[in-house]
Amino acid sequence: MAIAFAIGIGLVMILAVFVSVLIGSPDKGKQIARRLEGTAPELGSSIEEAAHEALIRDEQLSTLPWLNRALLGWSRIDHVRAMIAQAGMETKPGQILLSSAVGAFAGYLFVHIFFGGYALAMIAAIVLGLAPIGTVYFKRMRRMNNFEKNFAEAIDLLARAVRSGHSLNTGMEIVGQEMAEPIAGEFRKTFEEQHLGLQFREALINLTHRVPLQDVRFFAAALIIQEETGGNLAEILGNLSATIRERFKIRGEVKVKTAQGRMTAAILICLPPAMLALLFFVNPEYISTLFTDAIGMYILIGAGIMQVIGTLFIWKIVSIEV
Repeated sequence: MAIAFAIGIGLVMILAVFVSVLIGSPDKGKQIARRLEGTAPELGSSIEEAAHEALIRDEQLSTLPWLNRALLGWSRIDHVRAMIAQAGMETKPGQILLSSAVGAFAGYLFVHIFFGGYALAMIAAIVLGLAPIGTVYFKRMRRMNNFEKNFAEAIDLLARAVRSGHSLNTGMEIVGQEMAEPIAGEFRKTFEEQHLGLQFREALINLTHRVPLQDVRFFAAALIIQEETGGNLAEILGNLSATIRERFKIRGEVKVKTAQGRMTAAILICLPPAMLALLFFVNPEYISTLFTDAIGMYILIGAGIMQVIGTLFIWKIVSIEV
């Protein structure tokens, strides 16, 4: 009875972790915007439209006061908050870190009670503890890839707007209206920052912080230099778009020529844990010594460390920057 009760608690805690990460926290920016509309109606609709929800920041790190105070003293919390923002998530850093802690504890408790063995329970704790952080990294990578894929098209649209007689700020507004997310949101935010009085240079620097891609840094540097020295803006944007497209072409050729090496790397990385899982389910008595004996646990820990080191080396070899 006690074991079944503990298993039920573990499952509920694991489910709560993933649900909390997927749903995220309420959008405080919308709540603050509604409060501003209620307290300052005399300011007019123009200011309400300028005070866009995306520019209203909620600096709280967690809805829990004690966790918020603890995270304020952590030097790396700004990096975590930036990663969450780059992933396009509304979740607070405290929620991600708390979900990781709860997931690690629930995984360890569930596996230790149900299967036994400290090594397997530690592996489950590490996997579930890293799941929320891995979700953030996955969403960030997917969002950055989507941005980079359509960035050249956005620059072309901006160049056409400039050629047709629009100002650069108006062109950014057009990109924010016509392009798909996440490009539309980032350009719209840059336009709104300038509209609210931020200098053009600072708005572009903020864009490079929100989207830390090499192409975006080239774009910001080109516009800042053009603003200071002058020149044909439409031609600069056209050349930049052509350069980005050429980089994508070269990157595609590199991926094709390194496909076999990346496939080999994936097989080598997945083979040891796959064989361990296969032996565990096919012949658990044969493999159980690794999880019950002290020496076996040390062997597993050493194998895990070497697996991580080997994975880093393999991906460093097959990953070629363009």
